[in-house]
Amino acid sequence: MEYDEAREFDQADTLSPSLTPEQMRRLGYRVVDLVVDHLAGRAGNPAADWAPADDLIAELGGPVPRGGSDADAALDQMVKALAYKQHLDHPRYFARVPGPSSYAAILGDWLATGFNATATSWATAPGPSAVEYVVLDWLRSLLGLPEGTDSVMVSGGATANLTALAAARGVAGPGVAYLSDQTHSVLPRGLRLLGVPDEDVRILPSDEDLRFDLAALATAVAADRAAGRRLWLVAATAGTTNTGAIDPLDELADFCAAQGLWLHVDGAYGGPVALTDEGRAAMSGLARADSLVLDPHKWLFQPVEAGCVFIRRPGTLLETFSVDPEYLSDVTARSGLGDYRNRSPEMTRRARAVKLWLTFTIYGADRIRAAISTCLDLARHAEARLRESEHWDLVTPAQCGIVTFALRGADAAEHQARAAALAADGRAAVTTTTLRGRSVLRLCLINPLTTFEDVDSTLRALAAPTNA
Repeated sequence: MEYDEAREFDQADTLSPSLTPEQMRRLGYRVVDLVVDHLAGRAGNPAADWAPADDLIAELGGPVPRGGSDADAALDQMVKALAYKQHLDHPRYFARVPGPSSYAAILGDWLATGFNATATSWATAPGPSAVEYVVLDWLRSLLGLPEGTDSVMVSGGATANLTALAAARGVAGPGVAYLSDQTHSVLPRGLRLLGVPDEDVRILPSDEDLRFDLAALATAVAADRAAGRRLWLVAATAGTTNTGAIDPLDELADFCAAQGLWLHVDGAYGGPVALTDEGRAAMSGLARADSLVLDPHKWLFQPVEAGCVFIRRPGTLLETFSVDPEYLSDVTARSGLGDYRNRSPEMTRRARAVKLWLTFTIYGADRIRAAISTCLDLARHAEARLRESEHWDLVTPAQCGIVTFALRGADAAEHQARAAALAADGRAAVTTTTLRGRSVLRLCLINPLTTFEDVDSTLRALAAPTNA
């Protein structure tokens, strides 16, 4: 059958003739307007909004739609549902880890989704695969990692850490893994998923600055070696979730090299801070990691989801994850590059690198670096306000955009009540956590749209007697 251009045009919608090209275009423009209106007006909207789950399920659910309905009405209903959430991109969202995505990155997600782009193999998707190769090499270069570093993009920090740990175990394991009490919870979970027994996982107390304690590590390693146990891996952190603390990476790299241990660095939160001069100095040793992960949907201003894995030893990911069944023989890479479907547990993979490529290409690395520096300044401003206030005790200083503090005389229940009240009226969102048994409030400031007044007004609201 010859190609029929008119037929192709008439069936532009997969479910043709559900929507004509003109209707698709109009609805697409409306979605753009809805998103831009959200972005332009977010500072004046609540940082968090909530509704009972039962009410939302009742409104969105019911019998399975059989005959379809008006597209505009469906969009209206979905936009209403999307408003009920904690808005990670709001300039006064300081809870957990914000996600302030750039518009260029949003465009990238739209393009990749609209073209249904996958980055699976060089034979089936050479364009998206090339985009991923370029983006990962840009990040490798910016972070000072050696040429030839193995890399892949995955769904986020949890999958990135799991992927790196699996690769590390294939090369250097099994054996004892050493973590700190500030290591993110996805790492011990990842070790458990990989079948590492609990008796091979050491969670060591951190030092007085909540960083990996080298003395405790040396003692534990010596004891395990004396007991005849096989040693494997140290998991360090470049920017802990609780306080933004940066483990002593250079010293840990020296220790691991001397002891024959694999050094894994979880930079999912703070790693991109190394793009700044300040961060590069604080994270000296980052480029010496045997494996490193990043989460671009945090500091690199990407929409969820996006995670990156870097392995210093070339070919490790392919050795760990390659599967080449007969039904994929005609789309298996014949070059030395290797297919991205063979670099992680994922087979069908979104073209996640498109949004990062557009972000770097449209804004440039210098503007991204400046945006990160702005966030570091915001955290230092918050620290200064806390130090000069009669209401607060500064608990940990500004580190990687995070500062923790406590209301004088308050307990955990009081902190939680004030944080909940702040979120309930929508003006801002903050997190509570516990540090060495002490309840604290926590600000995470990684949105360059946040202003000093946003910080000041949030601290005033938290300290107000009635939180009104």
